Amino acid sequence: MSILILGGAGYIGSHTALALVNAGCDVVVADSLETGFRAAVPAKARFYQGDIRQRTFCDSLFENEHIEGVIHFAANSQVGESMTNPLKYYANNMGGTRVLLESMVAHGVGKIVFSSTAATYGEPERVPILETDKTEPTNCYGETKLSMEKMMKWTSVAHGLRYVALRYFNACGAQPDSSIGEAHNPETHLIPLILQVPNGQRGMISIFGDDYPTPDGTCIRDYIHVCDLAQAHILALNYLMDGGENNVFNLGNGVGFSVKEVIEETRSVTGHAIPAVMQPRRAGDPAQLIASSEKIKSVLGWKPEYADLHTIIETAWNWHKAHPNGYEG
Repeated sequence: MSILILGGAGYIGSHTALALVNAGCDVVVADSLETGFRAAVPAKARFYQGDIRQRTFCDSLFENEHIEGVIHFAANSQVGESMTNPLKYYANNMGGTRVLLESMVAHGVGKIVFSSTAATYGEPERVPILETDKTEPTNCYGETKLSMEKMMKWTSVAHGLRYVALRYFNACGAQPDSSIGEAHNPETHLIPLILQVPNGQRGMISIFGDDYPTPDGTCIRDYIHVCDLAQAHILALNYLMDGGENNVFNLGNGVGFSVKEVIEETRSVTGHAIPAVMQPRRAGDPAQLIASSEKIKSVLGWKPEYADLHTIIETAWNWHKAHPNGYEG
């Protein structure tokens, strides 16, 4: 029996694939390589290149491999782009998930762990955010992820599919041995963007908005190490394998850091001045997103191993220093 990881050549998917391989699992990775990298896929995982919006491709995965469970990372995920090109996000995120679920139902594959997002909540009504809080996304990316969750819910009602949706916050860091890490083109995530300054790839870092209702005026986010995210996906899959029912879990460290605080910590890790320049707000950015992860800790027994910001940034810096051009050199 194999585990299928869709989007397994991407940032979080590749770390999850590696964690599963290291745990002795039989892993199958499928990725279009639109944003993922073949070099990020573990050598022991079987790789298929293709687009899950193509039903024939999805069918071929389930026909060629004996898949017991699916972990679904395949989606476009840039908040800013989702606001300027929303139809791309509906076509890829929701369209791909629809075809995937049709194929899973047809082949009797009934367990899926879904990579959702804290963006499903929108501007939170309280901090930390609970899984039972209202979901009113403020950007198209979050809207499509919430719709994907609902697609799984109603597929469960009709066909008995069981799913876990993990709503996580800002993924960051890299494999501690620097074998794999974060590489996006274009890069949009805060920590790797900051690290481009000490790496000589940009002259300064932009701060988008300093007039938010937060202590220093900049956005506050909950940062979670990618290896801790990977372990949560494995625990969620095991939960489904053991007969667990449909569930939604937040995933974060429960502590928020502002943009200015992250920049200052990165200065400490790298020993570089890192100039910062104020820019106008970006559309769709909530003032703060901090998770309550008490539910996933109590139900799945998850516990973050890399909880402090300094360690998270340090693993990211080690990766980016060793791979200034990501997987391309």
